[in-house]
Order: sequence, then C-alpha cells, then structure tokens
Amino acid sequence: MRVIPAVDIKGGRCVRLTQGKADQETVYSDDPADMAAHWDEQGAQLIHVVDLDGAFDGRPVNQDLIKNIIYSSTVDIQVGGGIRNLETIEAYVNAGVYRVILGTIAQQEPEFVAEACKRFPGKIMVGIDARDGMVAVKGWVEVSDQKATDLAKQMEPMGVAGFIFTDISRDGMMQGPNLDSIRAFAQATSLPVIASGGVSRVEDALNLVQLKDCGVDGMIIGKALYDKSIDYRDVLSQVQAHAG
Repeated sequence: MRVIPAVDIKGGRCVRLTQGKADQETVYSDDPADMAAHWDEQGAQLIHVVDLDGAFDGRPVNQDLIKNIIYSSTVDIQVGGGIRNLETIEAYVNAGVYRVILGTIAQQEPEFVAEACKRFPGKIMVGIDARDGMVAVKGWVEVSDQKATDLAKQMEPMGVAGFIFTDISRDGMMQGPNLDSIRAFAQATSLPVIASGGVSRVEDALNLVQLKDCGVDGMIIGKALYDKSIDYRDVLSQVQAHAG
C-alpha cells in the first residue's frame, strides 16, 4: 500500500486548492522541485505531481518544471494536468515519468485513451474525479452525467494501468475520505485504484488500508502533509505495518 505525497503546481508554486477551486489556494512553497525532493528524502516511493494550470487551461503549463522534478528525483513520478495529446505524453515518457494521468479527455474522448495505451503500454492511468458518484471534468469546474464506475468499466479494456479516484467533495476539506464511494469504485474495476482526497489523520489512512482487498493499492495525501496534521514518515510506517 503506497502512501503518495502530492505536489500540485500553480503559477510555478506548490499549492493546495480547497475542493479544486482555483480561487481557494494556499501556497506552501515557491519551489515545487524542492518540495518533491523533500518527499523523496522522507521515503516516498512515488510522488503525485499535478499541473493545476494545465488542468484549468487544457494544455501543459508547467511542463519544464515538472520535467526537472522527474530528472532530479530518485523515486517514481506520476504526472497529470492538462495532458490532451500524444506529444505531451511522449515528452513526459521520454523524460522518464513513471505514469501519465489522463483526466478530462478520458471522459470526452475515450478513443484517445485507447490510442495512448497502445502507444505507451503500461504508462497510462486514468484519473476519475467524482462528485456524488458522477464524473467531474475540466479541473472539477463541470460535473458530467456519467457515473464514475461506468467510466472505469469503459476504460478498463483499453489497457490502462489503473485509476486514481478522487471524491472531490472531500478533497482539501480534512474530513476524512469517503470510504463508501471509494469501495464502490474499486469494486467496479479489476484494476488497481489509488484513492485521493480527504485523508487528514493517520486513522483515515488506516481505514483505506482496509480497502486493500477491494483493489485499493495506494493513497494520495496532500493538504494534511502540508498543514502538518500528518507526519509522512509516521503515516508511512503505520500503513506498512497494517497493510502487511
């Protein structure tokens, strides 16, 4: 069970948004690469990097900065945010990225996901963000009429490596993850699921460990680490002890 720190980049800085709202940001560092290096040193096996400007603009904005993080890290980096064409995926893959996360485009152009999986086998994950079980797109600005579980079932045969599932009603709210929605999503697919959003205490992380048998194999933690509600090394050791 992987404990994955998040590095969200907006305006070249490391920030956290509340429920994905662009006007509700907290800046934690002016140097995202330095922040990624910190989590690397703390023992992270994988770091989740998001180009928030890219997610809102629909195109990569902080690509050079993210490539520098990939180059300088000793651990795996997964990247999302505004990735809407094969050229961008290829640029990240050539830089050494572990996984590329496709979000909005997976819901709007599923055939693109199929092509990306064919071109870059094992490198493509789909990020599915949901509010009340329905898929949210375009940096969470819009909510579609498609169920998150239906989108997962549609993506699964295309060759994606797994899913990142975010219940956006809990993201950045420090209220704990929505275990029921995460369980329902994980049970709807046979692929690995990384849960994101809502972890604010060690107990929340241990609750997610209980979903391991449903297919949840990792958790992304953001705000709680930056607010120091959770100590990364402490939560990592406790999760590893309980996950077996």
